[in-house]
Amino acid sequence: MIRFECDYNEGAHERILQRLLETNMEQTSGYGTDTHCERARMLIRQACGNEEADVHFLVGGTQTNTTVIASILRPHQGVIAAVSGHIAVHETGAIESTGHKVLTVPSLDGKITAEQVKAVCDAHAKESSPEHSVQPGMVYISQPTENGTMYSKAELEALYAISQAYGLPFFIDGARLGYALASKDCDMTMRDLARMCDVFYIGGTKIGALMGEAVVILNDALKRDFRYIIKQKGGLLAKGRLLGIQFETLFEDGLYLEISRHAVDMALRIHESLERHGVEFLYKSPTNQQFPILPNSLLEELRGHYTFTFWEKVDDSRSAVRFCTSWATRSENVDTLTRDIVRLLQENEVQAEPVAELQTAAMV
Repeated sequence: MIRFECDYNEGAHERILQRLLETNMEQTSGYGTDTHCERARMLIRQACGNEEADVHFLVGGTQTNTTVIASILRPHQGVIAAVSGHIAVHETGAIESTGHKVLTVPSLDGKITAEQVKAVCDAHAKESSPEHSVQPGMVYISQPTENGTMYSKAELEALYAISQAYGLPFFIDGARLGYALASKDCDMTMRDLARMCDVFYIGGTKIGALMGEAVVILNDALKRDFRYIIKQKGGLLAKGRLLGIQFETLFEDGLYLEISRHAVDMALRIHESLERHGVEFLYKSPTNQQFPILPNSLLEELRGHYTFTFWEKVDDSRSAVRFCTSWATRSENVDTLTRDIVRLLQENEVQAEPVAELQTAAMV
C-alpha cells in the first residue's frame, strides 16, 4: 500500500534522527530552557528578521491553535475563520471547548478576504444589542489553506491592515507553511510573513519533524504570560529539548525549505501528469495537496493499492479526492500512482464507448 492521505505518514528526516541520537545522553534543563531550544529560537528569529520575536515550541497543531487562540481572546469573544478553516472543521471543537466560538465566513477556495472581516465586524457593531452576540476578537487563517491554495502577499497585507484597523490580532496557522514558501507561485518570504501578522507558527510535524510546531509571537501585547498558558493547556513539554533539537536541525543550512520544495515538486508532478490526460482539479493548488476529480468507479479500484482522502462529491459519477505529498514522498511512488490512474482512465473510456454506441443506435 502506497500512502498519499496525509503529509505525516513517515517518521522524521534522517538528520533529525541523527541529531536526536547524538544528543540522547546529554543532560539539559527542561521545559524548553535548554541550549538547543535557545539556538533554535535564534535561527527562527533570523529567518523572520525579527530579533524581538518570542518563540515557543509545542507538540502539535491542534494544541498550538487552541493555546494561541485561548491566550488572545477574552471570554465573550470569538475568532473569525473560513468555514473550511482547520479550527472550524478538523479540531473536534477544540476552540469551542475553551469557551470561544469560531465565527465562520463563506469561502470557495479556503481563503477569506479583508472585505469579509470588515463585514463581520461592521455587522456586529450595527446590532441594536451587540452584547447579546459573540464579539469578533481575532482573525485566523492558514497558509496554505486546507484546500492547498495560498494567500498572496497583497492579500495578507490587506487582511493584516483590516485586522489592525479593528484592533483584532491576526493569527496565521503555518502547519504546512514550508509548502507555501517553497511553492513557485509564492511571492513572499518568511520575513515578509512575519511583518504581516501578530502571531504565526511554523509547522514541523508535517515537514520533517517527529512532532512539533514553533509559535512566533510578534506583537508585544500578546507575549505576556504565554508560557503560563502553554502550561495550563498541557503543552509545556518537560523534555523540551526534543522539540528544540528538531527545529535547530530544520533551520540549519536551509533544510526546512529544501525538503518542503521536494514535496511541492512531487505534488506538481502528479498535477501535471494528470492534467495532460484531461483530468480536472477542484482547486488550483500550487502546494503539496492536489485535488483531482476522478470517476467513482476508478477510485474503488485505486483504493486497493493507494490511500488518499475523499474530499467531496462533484456529480453522480465523479468525486474530488486529495493526494497529499510530503518531504519524504518518493518519485517512483508518484510515477506509479499517475501511471495507474491514467491506465484506469483509459480502460474506463474503452468500456464507455460500446455503451455510447448502443445509445446512439437506439435513438436511430
